[in-house]
Amino acid sequence: MIKRLFPLFAAALVLMLSASTCKERHTASKTEPAVEVITTATPDPDIPTVYFTSDISPAGLVKIYEALGVAPSQGQRVAVKISTGESSQSNHLRPELIKDLVQKVGGTLVECNTAYGGNRMSTENHRKAIAERGYNEIATVDIMDEEGSKQIPVQDTKHLKYDIVGTHIDNYDFMINLAHFKGHAMGGFGGVLKNQSIGVASTSGKFYIHSAGASSTSWRTAAQDDFLESMAAAAQGVHNYFKTEGKNIIYIDVMNNMSVDCDCDGHPASPKLKDIGILASIDPVAVDQACLNLVFNYTNTAGDDATDLQKRINRQHGTWITEYAESIGLGSRKYNIVNIDK
Repeated sequence: MIKRLFPLFAAALVLMLSASTCKERHTASKTEPAVEVITTATPDPDIPTVYFTSDISPAGLVKIYEALGVAPSQGQRVAVKISTGESSQSNHLRPELIKDLVQKVGGTLVECNTAYGGNRMSTENHRKAIAERGYNEIATVDIMDEEGSKQIPVQDTKHLKYDIVGTHIDNYDFMINLAHFKGHAMGGFGGVLKNQSIGVASTSGKFYIHSAGASSTSWRTAAQDDFLESMAAAAQGVHNYFKTEGKNIIYIDVMNNMSVDCDCDGHPASPKLKDIGILASIDPVAVDQACLNLVFNYTNTAGDDATDLQKRINRQHGTWITEYAESIGLGSRKYNIVNIDK
């Protein structure tokens, strides 16, 4: 499986052990690099670029955003898509980490309600959770399906006839998909593709994706690959929505606190591997694939071990989402990598 998935990328990434110690969980500050990422020696102009920094801090997040060279135009309304987390124990990106970037772009934090019985399924409870997590203190927070859902087209109709998102998506011209890369009980892992598919879907849209198009009103479980393919199709729907004239979208994955459990888990398992860094691209497939490559090429030592996360991803056939997303034209699993620390 690994030989099949990663032969095109191993030469671009050289992973080395660091002598750093783990930082306190959730701390929004600079970290010592857990691995070294080597910039692609001879970039291929025909494939996307993924930018990397080991600096998981407010300044590092702003720096990698600026490295992309893609900014909203004056007057554009900017959505910053995050996960607000299921509890204070969840590993969602903290307000103190993302504040500088959100305020730099004049962004609105956006979320949608969930489709399971947690504390974010209703708008009322979700707003309480948002306040408890401190997001209201750094920016306006918009629950995009607070006033209902709408259908947007999908290019791939193998499982879905459309994507179902919150109506407030129409209020934005530019989106920063700001994802926390980690494991996920159903998808294997969560990065920008999950944050854009399940994350941007309204409650009914979440039902629709999880069921691979069978229902938008109740929870049904689809075959695993059908679910992953539906996520890819929905992510492409949102990508295409923001790639129309006058709109745009960019992608950032933060590789910290990488539990095998998602931020939708209020009691996640403790991470077993050290924080790695922040990656960004204009290509959602490339940036998630780069994160996967870092995880699967990790050199384990005592107290710094990617094995559990690798097993979680493999158990759910999680890597299929990037393969399928590439096959439907959403992006590329081949990429150049640029380490902006060097």
